[in-house]
Amino acid sequence: MALTDTKCRTTKAGIKTVKLSDGGGLQLWVQPSGSKLWQLAYRHAGHQRQLALGPYPELSLADARDKRTEAKKLLRDGFDPAEQKRAREAASQATSDTFREIAKEYVAKREREGLAQATLTKKQWLLELADEDLGGMHISEIKPIHVLRALQPVEQRGLHETARRMRSTIGSVCRYAIATARTEFDPTSSLRDALTTPTVTPRAAITNAEAFGGLLRAIDGFDGQPGTAAALKLMALVFPRPGELRTAEWTEFDFAETVWTIPAAKTKMRRQHRICLPRQAMTVLEGLRLLTGHRDLLFPGLQDWRRPISENTLNGALRRLGFGPTEMTSHGFRASASTLLNESGLWSSDAIERQLAHVDSNAVRRAYARGEHWDERVRMMQWWADYLDRLKANATPAKPALTVAAGKPEAARGIRRSRV
Repeated sequence: MALTDTKCRTTKAGIKTVKLSDGGGLQLWVQPSGSKLWQLAYRHAGHQRQLALGPYPELSLADARDKRTEAKKLLRDGFDPAEQKRAREAASQATSDTFREIAKEYVAKREREGLAQATLTKKQWLLELADEDLGGMHISEIKPIHVLRALQPVEQRGLHETARRMRSTIGSVCRYAIATARTEFDPTSSLRDALTTPTVTPRAAITNAEAFGGLLRAIDGFDGQPGTAAALKLMALVFPRPGELRTAEWTEFDFAETVWTIPAAKTKMRRQHRICLPRQAMTVLEGLRLLTGHRDLLFPGLQDWRRPISENTLNGALRRLGFGPTEMTSHGFRASASTLLNESGLWSSDAIERQLAHVDSNAVRRAYARGEHWDERVRMMQWWADYLDRLKANATPAKPALTVAAGKPEAARGIRRSRV
């Protein structure tokens, strides 16, 4: 007698498996645990076989009958339904275990972990570079030579740092595959000496007090976009990472408490960072609020106000002021502040490093030194802003290029490479 949906739904579990027949070999097995599973009994090549079709009610009675019909057709054509099912599952597993699919899983995992969007975008770009060579390969079949072939075109274009980061990102995907039991080997571990070591070019920064005062005078005379001028002033006054300033939103600023709170998702170390704002920074922000306070971003782009100014805007402004890439960069403001604050001898290195949002490289010290040194930082930041006013007032008016005698070495102008 054919089954009904009511019969399937209401049959209770017993001590042993209860088997309800729908005819044509289709049965609903009601397990002692209460779970219900569709099974199809059939004969192929002289042998009795069994095919699991799926659980009830996820697989309805009507759907189970459709699967029975499909299986009977395969049998008429001489195929074993169970063998065909295993073949389909193997093909599906092979597709899901390609480098491309596992890379997508890895990126999604990092996104859930709160990785900044800019970093996610960079990882996706690096993985796209590898996709042509590795994307369609089963992760367990990738060998060091395959990875090297994907890296070499990038390296041959002189992009040594990109090749290095690409190798690291491919390795992260492979290690994720090891953790999820899709492979047992990270092929990138054998390539550490196979790539050209990139030449590190630290960012330039002005660290001489008098020269820095000249830079401040030049910024005051900047005749470009008012928002760009405000950004340069804030870089000097509070020295955040340029990306944190570019993407800053008005909701991050507490004007009553004079504090800028940068969310963890935007910081390099993935930790919320608070910046105490001196009076001079508040004056800049009040003026900027008249320009962009009706927007979400402090520094919206000219073409699309929903996106921040580009990462080249501040460096481009410095070039307009006559400061070449070997003299000053937007990131260099951090090195300038670090150097001059340390040279003052007035502030603890802990307070300076905390203001720069640096994390102690010593794991033991980092575990115990968790204080923010907030009171000292508040005093330090106001002293720093007042100090910049004095430097600016005493500086010689800057010429367009702010250079001294032709051919004079950078060191004589107070310029150094920033590692901050």
